[in-house]
Amino acid sequence: MGFPWGSKLTRLIAAASMAALASSAALAQEESTNRVAAKTDWSVFVEDDPTECWGVSAPKEMVNTRDGRVVAVRRGDVLLFVFFRPGEEVTGQVTFTGGYPFADGSTVNLQIGSNTFELFTEGEWAWPASPADDAKVITAMKRGAQAVLTARSSRGTQTVDTFSLLGFTAAVEDAEARCGG
Repeated sequence: MGFPWGSKLTRLIAAASMAALASSAALAQEESTNRVAAKTDWSVFVEDDPTECWGVSAPKEMVNTRDGRVVAVRRGDVLLFVFFRPGEEVTGQVTFTGGYPFADGSTVNLQIGSNTFELFTEGEWAWPASPADDAKVITAMKRGAQAVLTARSSRGTQTVDTFSLLGFTAAVEDAEARCGG
């Protein structure tokens, strides 16, 4: 099934829910208390109450530019996730946090090989428009070598974050299996 992405209210609730979940995921990644597996450049985490599993990775390269010039900026956690939440019938929800609030109304461009996807933003979070789009992104990620996410912050900084996909398939399959997939 997947997450219903219909109304603005649903998206706001989803953003709040993902922020809480991803905050715990980011904290878990830093503390490694819930990490159950490492698959090359990807890790697998599991929470019990409610049950959720996710594969997550940090970028291998981050480039920040403003007005065409490379700039140093402070960013929070920059992570790419795939979530599984059996209690909510979420199977393979792709989520990205850029470590800053995205520009209002902006989208994130996700490039995997020759495939390009658009992720919609809310606050510091971005995700595909539907569960069907999640599935397309995951398929491309399983076939690809890297994922490049290009976004714009609320302050006008353009960011380009490059994630390795080495270990992605093993991590996402492990996370799905641990959550009853």
